[in-house]
Amino acid sequence: MMNQNSSGFLSSIPMVTKNLIIINLLFWVASLVLPKVGIDLVQLFGLHFPGVTDFYPFQFITYMFMHDTHSFAHVFFNMFGVYMFGRVLENVWGPKRFLIFYMVTGIGAGIAQELVWLYSVHSFASANGLTLAQLVAGDPSLNYLITIGASGSVFGILLAFAMLFPNVPLYLMFIPIPIKAKYFVIFYGLAELFMGVANNGGDSVAHFAHLGGMFFGYFLVRYWKKNDFNNGRYF
Repeated sequence: MMNQNSSGFLSSIPMVTKNLIIINLLFWVASLVLPKVGIDLVQLFGLHFPGVTDFYPFQFITYMFMHDTHSFAHVFFNMFGVYMFGRVLENVWGPKRFLIFYMVTGIGAGIAQELVWLYSVHSFASANGLTLAQLVAGDPSLNYLITIGASGSVFGILLAFAMLFPNVPLYLMFIPIPIKAKYFVIFYGLAELFMGVANNGGDSVAHFAHLGGMFFGYFLVRYWKKNDFNNGRYF
C-alpha cells in the first residue's frame, strides 16, 4: 500500500517538473559527496564573474542546478516552489513550453547577476584608478564571486503563476491570511528590490538575480500571450 501511494504521488507530478526536482536533488547530493574525492561541483558549475580563471559560459545553465551544501533549506524551498507552482504551469503550457520558460528565466537571472557584479566591480576599479580588465587580471579574489541556485527560475515561475491566475489566494508562511497571487508577487518583487538596493553586508542572497528571473519571465509570458492570441490560441 505504501509503495502504491508513493507511486501515485510521483505519477501525479508532470514530467518536466518531476525531472527538474530530481535533477536538482541529485546535483545537491553530488555536491556533498564529490568533494571527498577532490571534485568541487559548486566551484565548477557555479556562475562566476566573466574573465576570471574559473568562468565558463556553460555556467549560465549549470549554476541553476547547484545549491548551498551547508543547508538543505536552499534546495528544499526552491524545489517546493517548483512543485507548487511549476506543475500548474506545466499542466497549462505543456512540458516543452514550461521547460523553455524555466531555462530562460534561470539564464536571465544569471545575466542580471552578472550585470550587477559588472557594475559593482567597474565602480570599484574606477574608484581605484584601474580599468575593469586590470582589476580582473590583478585581483584573484574575484574568482570567489559565485552564484548558485534555481531561485531565478522559481521567481519567474511565481510571477507567471500570478499573471495567469492573478486572483488565486496564496498564503505567506506564518500569516494565515489569504493574499491574491498578484499582490503576493508584487510584495515579493518590492521586497527583493528593497533588499537588493539596501545591499546589506551580511546578505549573501542574489536579490537582483531573483528580479532578473521575474523580468525575463514577465516578457516571455507577455510574448506568448500575444503570439497565442494572434494565432487563436489561449492559455
